[in-house]
Amino acid sequence: MLTLPPGVPMAEARTFLLRQSGWLARMLERHPGPVAVGPGAVLPVAGRAVEVVRTDGPRRPPRIEAGRLLVPGTGAAGPRIAAWLKLRARDALVPAAARYAALLGRPVAGVSLRDTRSRWGACSSAGRLTFSWRLAMAPPEVLDYVAAHEAAHLAEMNHAPRFWAVVERLMPDYPPRRAWLKRHGRDLLGYNFACADDRAATPVEED
Repeated sequence: MLTLPPGVPMAEARTFLLRQSGWLARMLERHPGPVAVGPGAVLPVAGRAVEVVRTDGPRRPPRIEAGRLLVPGTGAAGPRIAAWLKLRARDALVPAAARYAALLGRPVAGVSLRDTRSRWGACSSAGRLTFSWRLAMAPPEVLDYVAAHEAAHLAEMNHAPRFWAVVERLMPDYPPRRAWLKRHGRDLLGYNFACADDRAATPVEED
């Protein structure tokens, strides 16, 4: 889909598309479709690319070693890696959300993790925060931004200027972190941790 600024005629848009056809083709090649997570696949963990490698021995939780994500033992690798990423996301997001909420003097009623397809995070009127566990694949500073963003909703349940003032108070350098999520967040949805699930990646909003 091409979005046009107000007043730009369709003929000019067509000329632009023809002129940029090579660039568009290269971008589509970079995102050919969902990546099946299993031995040999490469995926990001905390913003760093790692290769999934199956190893012999007893079944144990995955671990990162020398740039590889080792998955010991038998069983489908994708679901095991997804469960491992959920634990990493929980261990990072729960304390981060609590820290930012404390700075605002607001309580967190609870934190839950989901594989959301429409939001990276959400805050209920009861003070419960929900996050996408796929944030465990993003750089830590981006995950931290989403924690601050949702904690800010404990004070302002909107996206008015007052809300962004709270975000800035919690994290003065939030704009580049937010920009990273807008540019690359779609990529995090392109990893398929269950081979039967071939859903296409769709844009996800902050909340």
